[in-house]
Amino acid sequence: MSCIVLIGMPGAGKSTLGVQLAKETARDFVDTDVMIQLREGKTLQAIIDGSDYLNLRRIEEEILSSLDISHHVVATGGSAVYSDLGMNKLKTLGPVIFLDVDLAELRQRIDNYDHRGIARRTDQSFEDLYIERRGLYNKYADFVIDCNGKKQHVVLRELQKILKN
Repeated sequence: MSCIVLIGMPGAGKSTLGVQLAKETARDFVDTDVMIQLREGKTLQAIIDGSDYLNLRRIEEEILSSLDISHHVVATGGSAVYSDLGMNKLKTLGPVIFLDVDLAELRQRIDNYDHRGIARRTDQSFEDLYIERRGLYNKYADFVIDCNGKKQHVVLRELQKILKN
């Protein structure tokens, strides 16, 4: 279990913190959203536009369930938690850490909700998506870090503290 898996809403800082954590812990870094885009040759939004959000979630599940890596920090897509198969695979790789950011702060961070490639129903508001996913993040998390109002270096230190224990 040499990987560290980061989950959370879009805008929670999974990719940004993941790169920093990888440097600090001498691990490689992988972003599963980037893996999806590379495999499909399209952006997440183009995948959704060409089919629908459920197809994006299906592709994400295929990527997650087939991961064969060690000694990585893994930044997942925000919708990874919809896949039991994918999340169970991730949990075999290492601890799953939920980067918890409240709705108000996420709204400040996300300004491209409609074009960001978020796997959601077209009629689903950001608030509805947040409410729907929050329980799933908590379900799969081995650890939860409250990231509200904290600078990245503070969250990074909290991540390192969790990993040492």
